[in-house]
Amino acid sequence: MRKAWAFVRNTWRGLTSMRTALILLFLLAFAALPGALLPQRNLNENNVNEYISEHGWWGRLLDDLGFFDVYSSVWFSAIYLLLMVSIIGCLVPRTRDYLRGMRAKPVLTPRNLARMPHHERTTTGDDVESVMAATRSRLRGWRLVEREEAGGARSISAERGYLRETGNLLFHFGLLGLVIAFAGGALVKYEGQVIVLADGSEFCNSGIYNFDSFYPGIWVDGTELNELCVRVNDFHAEFEAGQPVAYEAGIDYQSGEDLVNGTWQPYDLAVNSPLRTAGDRLYLLGHGFAPTFTVTFPDGESRTHTIQWRPTDQTTLLSEGATKFEEPGITDPVERRQSQLAVTGLFAPTPAMHGNILSSAGPQLTNPTAAVDIMRGDLGVDSGRGQSIFEIDQSMVDEGRLERVARENLEVGDSVTLDDGTRVSFDGVERFVSLQVSHDPTQNWVLGFSILMFAGLGASLFIKRRRLWVRATPDGERRTVVEVGGLARTDQAGYGEEFTRIAADLLGRK
Repeated sequence: MRKAWAFVRNTWRGLTSMRTALILLFLLAFAALPGALLPQRNLNENNVNEYISEHGWWGRLLDDLGFFDVYSSVWFSAIYLLLMVSIIGCLVPRTRDYLRGMRAKPVLTPRNLARMPHHERTTTGDDVESVMAATRSRLRGWRLVEREEAGGARSISAERGYLRETGNLLFHFGLLGLVIAFAGGALVKYEGQVIVLADGSEFCNSGIYNFDSFYPGIWVDGTELNELCVRVNDFHAEFEAGQPVAYEAGIDYQSGEDLVNGTWQPYDLAVNSPLRTAGDRLYLLGHGFAPTFTVTFPDGESRTHTIQWRPTDQTTLLSEGATKFEEPGITDPVERRQSQLAVTGLFAPTPAMHGNILSSAGPQLTNPTAAVDIMRGDLGVDSGRGQSIFEIDQSMVDEGRLERVARENLEVGDSVTLDDGTRVSFDGVERFVSLQVSHDPTQNWVLGFSILMFAGLGASLFIKRRRLWVRATPDGERRTVVEVGGLARTDQAGYGEEFTRIAADLLGRK
């Protein structure tokens, strides 16, 4: 039992030492590097899947180790919790010692001041009381204590720069608060991404079903989101030499009382200018294109869909996607599955041909062209499995249940007629924007604790702890021997000049 208690005690002492806290802080920063260097699943799952497929076993190993979900991984959470425990264990005894030191009086004047790193001595005709009065006046703002000594001598012990210790504690309390605030944010924050066409389409975060992807905190069930509605009127992009300069979406929004009275507030949403309202932040993440296709069936019925296609090259906005149709009026489920259509392929805002392959020369919308494969058959939308809006179910193609019936490059206004008389036309293109709604009530706490950390760090770096003693001793000839001694407790840099000035004032030297 005694050995077990000794082991627990020594482990606790090691964990709560300042050295361990610094090591854990370094490990936390090091562990966060994969989150910055590798794609994260909660931000872009498609990029993660692409990385894994490109790197084979290495990508799968990183996935098994949690490198694509760094901030929710077991090892990152373990370092995080150990750091918090270590900081608390460090702060408790240091705070106790700090409070005890704040209540304590400055230390006694040393018997031999000549041994101090800084020392001055003179004899004056002033009496002891006059010297003490002049010292109290000169050292105003210092912590002082005056004491009687043997032989009629009197001394003053003075101390300054105790805020250095205060700054040190503030820094560590700020660090602890920052760790707790981040942990609290993981409980109550949420983020949701949604794609909205920039043609007056609307979006409301009345529930998680309105988002394309949603990442809630542990305590968030998605039933009590802050109400916010957004209408995207248009989107403008500026380019120079093919490179993006600025993105801006003209939106209207409703929140709070506006939702009751139906008032829309205008706002220009830009990449570095999020909308802050209703306790949430609305970000503009990106943009892309949504081609419009119309399918006219042999009986004259037509269907028009405008569906966003996913950019595969962020530089040129070459995009891929799949726009899916069902022939109207068919009630038999077997027949319906045999006549479904999908227009799939590539879209280039500024077309460029590499041999027979369509590519894009830039992101500007100049003579948009779509290289499409028209697939007919069973799209698998009735299989009960989830399916991406950007692609068709390849297993249906492999099983022969979905076949290509046409391949064509279409410019706006072009069309292609299938073997059964169905006509597919490319009618135009709309822009879409990718929006993110973020809610994090701990954000202000994070900012406050960060400011506290920097304030404490500044105080601990620039404030110097120093001590000063003055002793006035009568010499029996109606004169007084005055000694001044000084000591910089932590660093003598800069204290010599200050001590020289104070000693000169107290000893009457120029």
